[in-house]
Amino acid sequence: MSSPRTTTLNLPPPLAVEGTASADGRVRVLFDRHFDFIGRVLRNLGVVEAELDDLLQLVFCTAARRLSDIAEGSERAFLVQTAVNCAANARRARARSPEVGLAVLPELADEGPSPEDLTDRKRAAAVLDRLLGTMDLELRTVFVLFEIEQLSRAEIAELLALAPGTVASRLRRAREDFERRLYRWRRAAEEWTP
Repeated sequence: MSSPRTTTLNLPPPLAVEGTASADGRVRVLFDRHFDFIGRVLRNLGVVEAELDDLLQLVFCTAARRLSDIAEGSERAFLVQTAVNCAANARRARARSPEVGLAVLPELADEGPSPEDLTDRKRAAAVLDRLLGTMDLELRTVFVLFEIEQLSRAEIAELLALAPGTVASRLRRAREDFERRLYRWRRAAEEWTP
């Protein structure tokens, strides 16, 4: 899975926050500390590559606009919750108006030589994306944050404002769900093999 490209964040010129100089500095710190992490979270929550930059900008613009509402020390939680909401909205929008994109078209062979391990990684990433894409968003969010982003249960509980028991329960259910989906995919792949 690719990590997001470094992007210049186009913040709206007038920030509706007192102390604009300090607000600009706080937004810059948020951006510098959390950009890559939020990009990975969005990507792993099913945001397609073509929408990734726009949604990253939306997350950080929302944070800039609501800077006075974000308690010190809760910035990461705010950004994750905003990213989850943005990913859910993007997913719903795609479901309402499906387009035939490049992902649906058959893959064409690359003209240049490609190493086998890159091909294997690409296939594994596609399978992972497909499996994650069919999971319920609540389960997928906890699964992605724990298994892919390697956050602790306590960190996830804090980020998503959930009780630790709820995180543990969702993680258990998410793992079971993922294992069932992976098992069905493997069975289908074995049956298809000539």
